[in-house]
Amino acid sequence: MATCSMSGDAGDEINDPGAAPHGNFMNYYTFNPPENRLSLIPATLLQDLGHGGGHETTLILDVGCNSGELSVAFYNHLVQESERRRVHLLGFDLDEALIERAQQTNPLQGSITFIPLDITKDAEPLRDYLRQHGCSRFHLCLCLAVTMWVHLNHGDAGLLQLLSGLASASRHLLLEAQPWKCYRSAARRLRKLGRSDFDHFKSLKIRGDVAGHAREHLERRCGMELVRSFGTTAWDRKLLLFRRT
Repeated sequence: MATCSMSGDAGDEINDPGAAPHGNFMNYYTFNPPENRLSLIPATLLQDLGHGGGHETTLILDVGCNSGELSVAFYNHLVQESERRRVHLLGFDLDEALIERAQQTNPLQGSITFIPLDITKDAEPLRDYLRQHGCSRFHLCLCLAVTMWVHLNHGDAGLLQLLSGLASASRHLLLEAQPWKCYRSAARRLRKLGRSDFDHFKSLKIRGDVAGHAREHLERRCGMELVRSFGTTAWDRKLLLFRRT
């Protein structure tokens, strides 16, 4: 089973996740290709959730989309050619260079949009996007391998605020939370590069089974329920699907 380690020399700042303390490392999909997730997700997911059919608009949100390869692959995996006028995906990342790359390589300009955004500071662009499409919530939100970076940089409160915000903005939430061993690995790699430790790492109270803590918060505080687990990725991370109750 693969661990949290990235391919390449631990001292190589291009590949090492410690070199990108917000998780915004370059060339991410060369060592964690989209297929690692898509192989677990049925192509009928939108239909299974009651979305994507008929004449209604369906909106997908990809949180922390990096350079967009997974966003495009996920869209192509789920959306038939005949549905592309009605299904739209919005991907965002705090790294403007990654978003610029996503915009330049986007093969589905009419269906997929990429914007630079730090959701811990401003969620208004997401509300604007919903209003533009006449929707109150995203039909499906993807939050894949993002929670750890928000948690490390913004603490327990930041993690819970992220989960609450996504739950409020979504009908369904597909969550992949990094396990605690990845936190230790990210902190160790940062130290190896001679950089300061993550501000909140030592003070975090949410530890251990992070996915379990996230599920508890979503179900007890956010009006969501776990409806399906799609199994575990090659990197030993669970893909959990929640819906609004």
